[in-house]
Amino acid sequence: MIVNPILLQVFRNRFIAIAEEMGVTLGRTAFSPNIKERRDYSCALFDTDGDMIAQAAHIPVHLGSMPLSVKAAIEAIEMLDGDMVMLNDPFAGGTHLPDITLVAPIYVDGSPKPAFFVANRAHHSDVGGMTAGSMPVSTSIFQEGIIIPPTKIVSAGEIDRNLFRLLLRNVRTPQEREGDFAAQVMANLTGVQRSKQLVEKYGLQQTCDYARYFNDYAEKMLRQTIAGIPDGNYQFEDCLDSDGFSAQPVVLKLQLEIKGDSAVLDFRGCAPQVKGSVNAVYAITLSAVLYCFRCLVKEDVPTNAGIARPLTILTKPATVVDARFPASVAGGNVETSQRIVDLVLGALAQAIPEQIPAASQGTMNNTTIGGIDPRTGQPFSYYETLAGGCGATSSQDGASAVHSHMTNTLNTPVEALEYAYPFRVTQYSLREGSGGHGQMKGGDGLVREIEMLAETEVTVLSERRRNQPFGLAGGAAGQSGCNLKIIGEHREKLPEKATGYFKTGERLRIETPGGGGWGKTEN
Repeated sequence: MIVNPILLQVFRNRFIAIAEEMGVTLGRTAFSPNIKERRDYSCALFDTDGDMIAQAAHIPVHLGSMPLSVKAAIEAIEMLDGDMVMLNDPFAGGTHLPDITLVAPIYVDGSPKPAFFVANRAHHSDVGGMTAGSMPVSTSIFQEGIIIPPTKIVSAGEIDRNLFRLLLRNVRTPQEREGDFAAQVMANLTGVQRSKQLVEKYGLQQTCDYARYFNDYAEKMLRQTIAGIPDGNYQFEDCLDSDGFSAQPVVLKLQLEIKGDSAVLDFRGCAPQVKGSVNAVYAITLSAVLYCFRCLVKEDVPTNAGIARPLTILTKPATVVDARFPASVAGGNVETSQRIVDLVLGALAQAIPEQIPAASQGTMNNTTIGGIDPRTGQPFSYYETLAGGCGATSSQDGASAVHSHMTNTLNTPVEALEYAYPFRVTQYSLREGSGGHGQMKGGDGLVREIEMLAETEVTVLSERRRNQPFGLAGGAAGQSGCNLKIIGEHREKLPEKATGYFKTGERLRIETPGGGGWGKTEN
């Protein structure tokens, strides 16, 4: 193929723009603050085999795993023009049950099979399960919500209303879920329309050719990057605080081999899958690895299927990084994914220390709150991940109070939160001094304190409460986080993974970890 560099840039921008416009559509038409305000969703474009061509700048843990969901949908169901397939099954390419993926085929020029696919994944604030928000301290996936295998939910442009009613009957907030699902449908329709317009202008063959080259280019650039890393075997070990039931840490180990322009990542030394919900399915491990290696590439290259080609990922079935059904997995997507990033970056720091940052907060500080809103008499369900400190690099301090690594969401603004839910935010501030010291200082975490204006059920899934985000090159670790229940003047420390009930007037206080420092301080 003779590649026209100008056309390559045109196609690059058009592919990415399709995914970005899907995201704009989804965010603007969604109902829930979690999707509308926090933008807890991701969109991407795929080729005829389900390999990713381009993605929007959304959430790494969604995007790295979404191709497995798209492939699962393709294998399970024949999708005709106007169809869409829904799924959230973590054991079919999903992440955890609140993340619902919607896949749509794109037929062009009378093609006998889809020439492309578009898909989006959005975190729904409730999909049933044992606690509001569907992020419980669970022991089985059956406790976490309704499981949706690849299922045709739209046929020839018409939603299957009977099936949809069944799904909505199993959630606490059906009106909100219906609105968010409609937004996902509109996002895919946008992607289908824009993709067809692209093919109409440039032709199917040329569009497919540049899609393939787009993936080849990403592979080439990553191979060049890996080739610049010294060959060798590098090891790193870290742990999760607990699984929520045992006080024992959950150990994760990585052996990383760099050989020429490829890398082998061996996670087979990680702990067996555990009782609690920190088990991660393979798709999450894949996402974390792809994210880390994409971050090494200095050039502005696309994140697509080509990034995976130079990487071999070895896991052992039924471990915390390759969980097997019916393991509980709600926290694996959000917490274990962050620790896998710490593992990969920790190993890479031994090979290229000047290029790798110290550990960021290493948790998403997942907070779910549910109950009956006294203003409306209707159930509500709130979900949020909270920002923290980023690890310092060899050249600059870590950023404070931002989401890092496997999450890329915004916060819920105080005004939007208090408008939508029976809450009062009594403090929202930097947690000054929580970043690790060093030549370059780790970023500070934050403090968010919420007063309940109704009786609520609260669940917190968090990490780095017992262990600290590590520093590098002699830099100090960041401070651990802390979860508190405040009743009047009394403060009760909560475990890193906890579920409980709060009365009106009681407050939940989350203090998030700081990032690690980089380099020894001079005396």
